[in-house]
Amino acid sequence: MKRYFINDGQLDVHITEWGREQAPVMFCLHGLGSTSLSFIEIAEELKNEFRIISVDAPGHGKTGTYESQEMYDTPALSSWLNTILDKLGIEEFYFLAHSWGGFVALYYLLHNSEKVKGTILIDGGYQTKRRMDKTVDEEAAHYEKDFEGCVETWDEFLDTAVYGNSRRTHLLDVAAKDLSLEKNGKYYWHARGATAAKIIRGMHKYETEDIYEQLPSDMDLLLLRPQSDIAYRNLTAGIFQEKTGAVVKRIPHTSHMLHWDNPAVVIEEIRERWK
Repeated sequence: MKRYFINDGQLDVHITEWGREQAPVMFCLHGLGSTSLSFIEIAEELKNEFRIISVDAPGHGKTGTYESQEMYDTPALSSWLNTILDKLGIEEFYFLAHSWGGFVALYYLLHNSEKVKGTILIDGGYQTKRRMDKTVDEEAAHYEKDFEGCVETWDEFLDTAVYGNSRRTHLLDVAAKDLSLEKNGKYYWHARGATAAKIIRGMHKYETEDIYEQLPSDMDLLLLRPQSDIAYRNLTAGIFQEKTGAVVKRIPHTSHMLHWDNPAVVIEEIRERWK
């Protein structure tokens, strides 16, 4: 694993990379509030088969923060991805995206599908906002408050903010260190509330459901989602599957952090689909 910065013209952007330069490229985009190390277990397993590039999105990890709302709108972030990929010299790749990263991935596919050889969404891209029972202001305020919370100790941060009841491993502990910001002896989430609120507003403004039927019908698209019976998730996943033609698989005994709960199932899908 190596970590380095590139400049997008305005921000220093933090990249984490595994594997050989000559191998097929897998590009990874994390969810809201996470970092490039979100995919660490998958990358460590597949580093001899792929060149794996994972990016800290704006306002996350060690990447700088944009001030304007417009830069966090979903289409703008998909254009930002194009800039990053061009600077890295990547002409084609496989796309692995989690949660909010899946929303950006779908907008990227809308205009750049010829560069993407296959896409796996991990519980993301399908949870459209208009079918929720929260307004944009309510959801933005919730995330802004949540991301500004803090705890007193590192162990408490791990217990309450990172793991909850999920499995813990040495590699996930490494990823957890990326998620914290220590200030005055307290531990905060590394991404700030203002960033989270801007991203939520951008997702409300640009609904992925509006572009489903504009996506290429022949694209290789897979959604992995938890085995959940939440009515809202079932509804939006069904709409996603019907309008995109994607394959949707429900994975038992997993949560929204599906790739942490069961990395083996993601690795198996990658090897099966992208071998």
